[in-house]
Amino acid sequence: MLTVAVTGATGAQGGATARALLSAGCRVRALTRDPGSPAARALAALGADVRRADFDDRVSLDAALAGADSLFAVTTPFGADVATEARQGRRLVDAAAAARVGHVVFTSAAHADRATGVPHYESKWAVEQHLYASGLPWTVIGPAAFMDNFAHGWTLEGLREGSFAWPLPAGTPLTLIPAADIGAFAALALRRRDGFTGRRVDIASDERTSGEMAAVLASAAGRPVAHHEVPLGVVRRHSADLAAMFAYFAGPGLAVDVAGLRRAYPEVGWHSFADWAAGQDWAGLLGPARSAGNGSLTPAV
Repeated sequence: MLTVAVTGATGAQGGATARALLSAGCRVRALTRDPGSPAARALAALGADVRRADFDDRVSLDAALAGADSLFAVTTPFGADVATEARQGRRLVDAAAAARVGHVVFTSAAHADRATGVPHYESKWAVEQHLYASGLPWTVIGPAAFMDNFAHGWTLEGLREGSFAWPLPAGTPLTLIPAADIGAFAALALRRRDGFTGRRVDIASDERTSGEMAAVLASAAGRPVAHHEVPLGVVRRHSADLAAMFAYFAGPGLAVDVAGLRRAYPEVGWHSFADWAAGQDWAGLLGPARSAGNGSLTPAV
């Protein structure tokens, strides 16, 4: 039986991967800085072996990876910075090499290998390059924009006012994916090592324009939602990194072969944006309906 160590196991991508692996009958080591957290306890209840591991504590990484067959690796700059993400990612790769892990699936970002100039894509590319040079058998998956982000943060705040505040024109398409599909694809790559080793695959499950996304959200939430284009300058005042990302989305664009992925890997059970939106508790997330604002909404990016 395959034993997979999963970093970020209490987060969106790691949690989805851990659950997909457990459903497939794999042994999962759920690595987390806080084994006592509610998310960690929930994974333990599903059968995961929850272990403490900290990217800044090499001893904990060595202990957590010892004897593991494979590793799902995820890094993030959020809550820290891109330099920290790159440093922690390299340390994780080094620990995996020292443990002689048989296969590493690293989740990066779609187009991170294309010199996007987006800081949190470039930090993931730095980790990718370190992984390629490590001698470890590897697979890299590059998820497109996360659907799950629409149910949190500044986007959710806008939806509460009846506004889909989004820094792209109404007609600009964007490829999208929910965490559940990332986890399902990662689990597939981990379970089918021979077919995925040495491959980098950008993944998405749908493509929608901003106007289409607003319409889908309105239908799912059962209330009016109007698209409101937020100027990039507003985003830049909050985050130069996210402004660079949206500038890339509006320019070269985040092209991913959605139809090809669906044909090649139907077992992933790809979710459209409408599928994802229909599965959210919008009544609980949005609360009582309020009138739309005057278009001056500023997202807290």
